[in-house]
Amino acid sequence: MDPAAQIVPDSEHRGLVARLPATMRNYALLARFDRPIGWWLLFWPCAWGLFLGGGAARWDVLLWMLLGAIAMRGAGCVYNDIVDADLDARVARTAARPVASGAVSRKQAWAWLLSLCAVGLVVLLQLRWQAQVVALGSLALVAAYPFMKRITGWPQAWLGLVFTWGAPVGWIEARGFEGLGPLALLYAGCWGWCMAYDTIYALQDREDDALVGIGSSALSFGKHVKAGVGGLYALALACWAGALWLVRPDPLALLALAPMAAHLGWQVLTLREDGADPLTKFRSNRFAGLLMALACLTVGLAAG
Repeated sequence: MDPAAQIVPDSEHRGLVARLPATMRNYALLARFDRPIGWWLLFWPCAWGLFLGGGAARWDVLLWMLLGAIAMRGAGCVYNDIVDADLDARVARTAARPVASGAVSRKQAWAWLLSLCAVGLVVLLQLRWQAQVVALGSLALVAAYPFMKRITGWPQAWLGLVFTWGAPVGWIEARGFEGLGPLALLYAGCWGWCMAYDTIYALQDREDDALVGIGSSALSFGKHVKAGVGGLYALALACWAGALWLVRPDPLALLALAPMAAHLGWQVLTLREDGADPLTKFRSNRFAGLLMALACLTVGLAAG
């Protein structure tokens, strides 16, 4: 069989991954190393919290956080695939995943998961103790996430809590537990952003999810997906504006948010709910994360 044929449809680097030896390829796919969008989405809130909290000079910490995002996103995907192997095997887009297809055994997957967590532990030890405590607080949320789609029609709401936990970690690494008002608004905005972009991503699986009987915000919004995504992005922008204002109460500071607002508006206005567009719009949030990072960096430096 052509190695590329074994790679899931939304892999970003099919040719590169296909050149890996079969065993390495399976482990790379299991950790989603072929789809870097995931670790960028996990990393950006870390950068936002660090920058807005005044840690712009902490480039060493930022790089450690990027490594941690790569490792822990991979670990989360492995855990998710172990839990969801039975469901993944029944959904066309996920049936080729290594655990669901049997290419990697559950025992091997657990060993790979522990290896990735070891990298995450090395990163954790680079942070101040307060940030370490906060980072460890995410473990219960992460452990529960794969089960949410089985018990609720809104699993993206839980993912929003999990996948943006880097914002509190970054802020507390920069400031400790000082001045948590801006952080609360930053995190609330991150939640809305994540729930919106993952609703867009879930548009790809609506038919399969309905057949299998698992929940998704793309299904729960029904005919109002665009309105739902638009509302969540509006909530995110409002919360972020409040966070920027609390850090630097100057109307000019809010202008830093304008590029991000324009980008999210473009996503909503041009979103098509079928074909390749949901995946394209979902991936565009990598660029959105950069825009928000620049806003946080600008305001954080101005406030300092």
